[in-house]
Formats: sequence, structure tokens, C-alpha cells
Amino acid sequence: MAKLISKTYGDALLSVAVEEDKIDSFAEEIAALENVLQDNPDFDRLINNPRVAMEDKVKVVENVFKGHLSDEIIGFMTMIVSKGRFTQIHEILQYFTDKVKELKGIGVAYVTTPKELTESQKKDVVNKLTDTAGFKTMEMHYEVKPELIGGMQIRIGDRVVDSSVSTKITKMQQGLMKIQLADNQN
Repeated sequence: MAKLISKTYGDALLSVAVEEDKIDSFAEEIAALENVLQDNPDFDRLINNPRVAMEDKVKVVENVFKGHLSDEIIGFMTMIVSKGRFTQIHEILQYFTDKVKELKGIGVAYVTTPKELTESQKKDVVNKLTDTAGFKTMEMHYEVKPELIGGMQIRIGDRVVDSSVSTKITKMQQGLMKIQLADNQN
């Protein structure tokens, strides 16, 4: 249900951005809005508080963001609030941001390795991903997990490539267990 809500509202905002040729400005505003919301968790609690009247919540959104966000984004926010969907605001904004990146040909990759990659290695990974995944540019997020032992894991959207040594060992163990179970049953 949450995915459907974020898709519905995110697509609606994206269609307005495309229609009005404001994709870049909306994307910048949404990024700034997301930062403000993350830095001010009390705002979430206020807007999601069932004891605060809906009209008051809408007024708060209009007063807080007037002069800082475009009328379209403020209207979007008041619609989210008035429809009782503010609990999903972060998912909606993330969906919009992901769709904008998709439109612009920007791939987002999460790369996990057992040790820090050198700048040269990072450049090689970016070049390989750009060539094979069909994106114009890549937004890279790197993480180090020593328990991988060797190799790397790459996630782009819902696609995962796992060439880590720890995964290979796990698969070998599972294969050996199947062999042992088959031998015990005979």
C-alpha cells in the first residue's frame, strides 16, 4: 500500500514538473525539503498528530514554507497533508527523486567491498557500470564490510550482483549440505 501511495503522489508531482518544464527546480526544492524534514522531526510529529485539526496542519505547512518553496510544491504538500498521507512523505519524496534520476539517466549504485577502494578502482567501477547498465552518469555510494572477505556486492535498484567471497563460501556450504542430505537419504 505504501508503495502505491508513493507512486501515485510521486508520479503526480513528476507529471506537473514535466508539464511545466520544472524538473530541475522541483528536484532541488524536494531535496531541500527532505533535508528540512529530516532536521526537524518535531514537524513530522506535529503534522501527523491526530489531535491537531486538518485546517491547522495545512496552515502550518503554508506558513512554514511560504517564500521558501514554490507555490506548486507548497500546494503539493498541503494536498498530502489534507489527504492524510503525510506519514508517507519521505517515501513520496524519495520516489519522485528516484524518477527524476531515472529520467535524467542517472544510475544510483551501492557498492560494498571488504576494504576501501582506491580512486582508480572507484573510477573503474563507475566506468564499468556506466557501460553495462546504460546510464549516462552514476551516483555512487560506497560501504566497507570486512566480513565479505573479498570481491564486492553492487546494488542498482532491485538488481544485485554479488561476487563476494563470503557469498561464494555460503553457497558452497549449502551445496555440501544438499550432498550430505542426499547421501544420508540413500
